Amino acid sequence: MTLKIQFQVADLWARWRWRSEQAARGRAAETTALYETASVQSTKVFCFFFSKKKCVLPPQPQASGFAELPAPFAVPARPHTAGQAAGQSDVALLTRLLRLATLDPEPQQLAAQVIARFGSYARVLAATPRELLGVRGLGPHSVAAIKLMQEAALRLLRDAAARAPVLDEWDSVLAYLRGVLAWERVEQFRILFLDAQGVLLADEAQARGTVNHTPVYPREVARRALELGAEGLILVHNHPSGDPTPSAPDIDMTQQVCAAVELFGVRVLDHVIIGNGRWTSFRASGLLAE
Repeated sequence: MTLKIQFQVADLWARWRWRSEQAARGRAAETTALYETASVQSTKVFCFFFSKKKCVLPPQPQASGFAELPAPFAVPARPHTAGQAAGQSDVALLTRLLRLATLDPEPQQLAAQVIARFGSYARVLAATPRELLGVRGLGPHSVAAIKLMQEAALRLLRDAAARAPVLDEWDSVLAYLRGVLAWERVEQFRILFLDAQGVLLADEAQARGTVNHTPVYPREVARRALELGAEGLILVHNHPSGDPTPSAPDIDMTQQVCAAVELFGVRVLDHVIIGNGRWTSFRASGLLAE
């Protein structure tokens, strides 16, 4: 109930702020128009009384139906085709997304603030709803749109990883795991459950921990593998520090899980640690017994 009230308050605040900014822009545009009109009239008076030469008046903007915005509020032209998105900056991409979810038709300034706050478009997508609502100008609708975009991206990556045996699509699997875990602020332990052919049965988050520790219970891992009928496992967790180097507790935990599941004929095929832009495979590093 408390979270619902927070969303409502944030939504009302975002709407009030947008209306206030629109009113300010309108007043600024009116002031600029009055100033330009006064300047033209003054020029005409000066030419009439003090000059016999023909005066060249400044060019006047053509009427477009909208007041011209003064320089501080000028906005760049909108991109016109969806195909242009591939080469756009993080701010431009977020602007396109926010334009669909907010009342503000030109949310470039808000998009720039959000990117500056989180560092990149990817980090914005990975941010929690609570973190996003902490940014002035973002309300429930824009936050929902951001999280929907993240979920769509993860499902696209997961579908690519699940089309064939996991070890045959290893690059797609790593792309999916990086998308899920690379920007997490706390450690998360996940398991990919595989059938006898190595095809993905389930991808489940087993535990969330702190910034440097996640509790893992080998008995629970074995129980879940039996429930799903899995014959192979790939353990996955992240290091929020960004360094994917395995720690001594990581190695000990892996050995404990291997011993627990082998009693039921289930093999641990790999343990992958995801960092920020890097990853480590226990199998490739020789840390996993064959």
